Amino acid sequence: MQPYSALSVIWNGLTGQRDWSRQWRDREPKSAYDVIVVGGGGHGLATAYYLAKNHGIRRVAVLERGLIGQGNAGRNTTIVRSNYMLPGNREFYEHTLKLWEGLSHDLNYNLMFSQRGHMALHFDPAGRDAWARRYNTLRMTGSDGRWLRRDEVRARAPYLNWSPDARFPIEGAFVQERAGTARHDALVWGLARAADARGVQIVQNCEVTGFIREAGEIVGVETSRGEIRAPKVALCVAGSTGPLAAKAGLKKLPLETHKLQAFVTEPLKPIVHTVVSSAQEGLFYLSQSDKGGLVFGGEIDGHPSYAQRGGPRIYSEVMEKAVALMPWISRVRVLRQWAGVLDMSMDGAPFICTTRVPGLYFNAGWNYGGFKATPASGWCYAHTIAKDEPHELNAAFSLDRFARGAMLDEEASGPTPRLH
Repeated sequence: MQPYSALSVIWNGLTGQRDWSRQWRDREPKSAYDVIVVGGGGHGLATAYYLAKNHGIRRVAVLERGLIGQGNAGRNTTIVRSNYMLPGNREFYEHTLKLWEGLSHDLNYNLMFSQRGHMALHFDPAGRDAWARRYNTLRMTGSDGRWLRRDEVRARAPYLNWSPDARFPIEGAFVQERAGTARHDALVWGLARAADARGVQIVQNCEVTGFIREAGEIVGVETSRGEIRAPKVALCVAGSTGPLAAKAGLKKLPLETHKLQAFVTEPLKPIVHTVVSSAQEGLFYLSQSDKGGLVFGGEIDGHPSYAQRGGPRIYSEVMEKAVALMPWISRVRVLRQWAGVLDMSMDGAPFICTTRVPGLYFNAGWNYGGFKATPASGWCYAHTIAKDEPHELNAAFSLDRFARGAMLDEEASGPTPRLH
């Protein structure tokens, strides 16, 4: 792999850009590997990368049914934060933010990670107290977060609706300065490039259609390109987890698959310099991309579905809140819309664990948190696969936590995925 540097950029600029090598190789599948990772999104590629880097396991295949990065990895709003409160979540997401802070250097690839801050608005004393509790927890556990008064929020975000008769009268906000955004496709490309350089084989257009079992153990997969064997098979398929896991023998999972819509406007001059979010009266979040488009979204559609397109109800609710918070946005044109397919767990927290099926490993249930969790997810999943036991950071993300009464209900919404 040719390392990227200022010198290589200058040299290729002077020589007609003819000396660049492929970022990664699209491999033909072999008959056997040490580990098969099913799913070529961010989590699958991060898992393969850390298997090679941290554990020296290089005979790894990443099998993707289409092209890498065309699933949920390319269908999200790219927000990175660690403002989680509960033990288990708290340590995991702080670790992922620390990994993000050095990941561009680690991968030798510009992920366009911008620590522009994440500002959560509140509109009444109840909202203030809820966010104060969360951010006090962050401060006491070594992370960052602070309260902004109304005048401080207005200085930072004059584009919000400060009218006395605003539907959502902003009283203040809590901000995590180290949070921000990253380029989603750059993350996929950077991980693919770094994994390939360490010997991982990326196989595209290779759909897993079943599993090979011997004496009750998973020993490989059946694919659209033939049988491929490995003593360890790791699922990383997001919203497709349910149907694929059922083929491996996991037929009753605490998951539902839902759609999450996102929207991008026409390019504008720089206006929004931080991530703005609100969880009161319906979820809403917005940032501005480096190309100038406003990227925003809200709640899931609220009914199970595998369709990668959204419904009009959520579209209307998101636009309604956007205009209420920023009336000027009503004059901006929406260029495109999409829906990602999310695997929503019953408590809003993920799973990174071994399973009761020998040889099968499980990574699912990311709800809204999949993109931001990518580095730590791969880090912990690779450890779990290599050691056959969880890392201390993902020990709480087990499939049996519901039986043990050890839920991680960050939103305090109970076992109802559509409320998370």
